[in-house]
Amino acid sequence: QVQLVESGGGLVQPGGSLRLSCAASGFTLDDWAIGWFRQAPGKEREGVSCIKSADGSTYYTDAVKGRFTISRDNAKNTVYLQMNSLKPEDTAIYYCAAHYEKAYALGPGLIPEYEYDYWGQGTQVTVSS
Repeated sequence: QVQLVESGGGLVQPGGSLRLSCAASGFTLDDWAIGWFRQAPGKEREGVSCIKSADGSTYYTDAVKGRFTISRDNAKNTVYLQMNSLKPEDTAIYYCAAHYEKAYALGPGLIPEYEYDYWGQGTQVTVSS
């Protein structure tokens, strides 16, 4: 059974840090790009970051550049999102998703939401004092 499980969310003060994890089961991440998305109350879901499997290239939305870092550990079948200097506007449910890269090639940049094949259930991140 294919599954993505996010963890690591919680309540943190502005300026603090969290590390989210996205653990995959039922398949190995070797040929899969992983993306992180977030959805704040009353807003549409937006792409935050992604990491590709072929060359490990990473991409970020402008709002998190310089603060968030995505990484992958294929041995643990897990992708991480290190979030530093958190702001109240980062408050959202964070989701990870998997896109199979061997089917066809995508260009550089964040992978569109509709390209992803599997999604996790999400983890809540709240940034508040």
